[in-house]
Amino acid sequence: MLEADRRCDVLVVGAGITGAMVAEHLTSLGHEVCLVDRERPGFGSTAASTAMLQWEIDRTLGELTDLYGFERAANIYRQSLRAVTGLKSLVGTETLRCAFRPRPSLYLAGGDGKGASELRAEHELRERAGLPGYYLDHPTLLRDFGISREAAILSPGSAEADPLCLAHGLLAIAVRRGAHLYDGEATGFEAGGRDGLAVGLADGRTIEAAHVVLATGYVMPDCVVTEMHRASSSWAIATPPQKPQVLWPGRPLIWEAATPYFYARTTTDDRIVIGGEDDPDLVEPAARDAAMPAKSERILRQLGSLCPDAELRADYCWSGTFGETFDGLPLIGRVRGYPRLYAAYGYGGNGITFSFLAARMIGRMIAGADESWYEDVAVDRPRP
Repeated sequence: MLEADRRCDVLVVGAGITGAMVAEHLTSLGHEVCLVDRERPGFGSTAASTAMLQWEIDRTLGELTDLYGFERAANIYRQSLRAVTGLKSLVGTETLRCAFRPRPSLYLAGGDGKGASELRAEHELRERAGLPGYYLDHPTLLRDFGISREAAILSPGSAEADPLCLAHGLLAIAVRRGAHLYDGEATGFEAGGRDGLAVGLADGRTIEAAHVVLATGYVMPDCVVTEMHRASSSWAIATPPQKPQVLWPGRPLIWEAATPYFYARTTTDDRIVIGGEDDPDLVEPAARDAAMPAKSERILRQLGSLCPDAELRADYCWSGTFGETFDGLPLIGRVRGYPRLYAAYGYGGNGITFSFLAARMIGRMIAGADESWYEDVAVDRPRP
């Protein structure tokens, strides 16, 4: 607990994976950082994440091109790829113990009319953008992975990790560099002295900071106004350990061209983690829990269609609420009306990837080194 009012260079509100990414990066730049969280660090949305660290975005490159034009869409995809590459480098340099493993991803033809022709068109757009990947027709997909779908795109460059261990490892690095982590709830944001912000806490204490970063998951304070964001929930299960021959070769991360889509990966002890059934109407914990049996059963049926020889039983079931945006892109940048207040929100299926991106962007913004493409993920951008 904070025992007296204090001041710092940067206050990060939220100590989940996003806040941890921001704190680690800003302390590496020499900033004096404080973090405050009303929950145990990492035990919000972070603990519910299946930690598929993909550079492919919830919206396809084709869909983003229709919304924003090819050049803007392609640049965002390239930035996402660079973020995963940068995260791999960070984990290696800091020797973070978080079960981090590079993985390819396998994007399967699914519902919503996204069959072979649509995936081929998406692959051609990615080639034009300089993104890595291979188009797999039905015979090749069946031969190489034992999966019977019309087509798929196999892409290198993604990864998987234990999200809680990753967040705690990053927080530990930040604390070793001098960051301070406090238990508390931020309740107010006001212009403070010396060109900063005064953040009031629920216990009556105040932290003044030259800059404040909001990293509070899907919970936004009233000062953040956006047309793009909504909360949604997702459900996931982990099967018992499977026979190794049951698991798909190479163990890529798997996701589906459908809305909502299912997503799956394997674990070091040969379990299958599979999730989906996203629903924006069931965000309260009691409602999520009540839906767990039916959602888990549907997810098991999806697993049966993907991997018929798997043992279709759930050893573990869980759910979580997360933030998503209508264009699949994050909300990163300054909060209108608060020049020194920054937000990092709306991550959808790319939470950890976009958290890394947010940390780097906000670090540059604090240094006064904005780039023009930052407007593409601005908090106050209009809804397309």
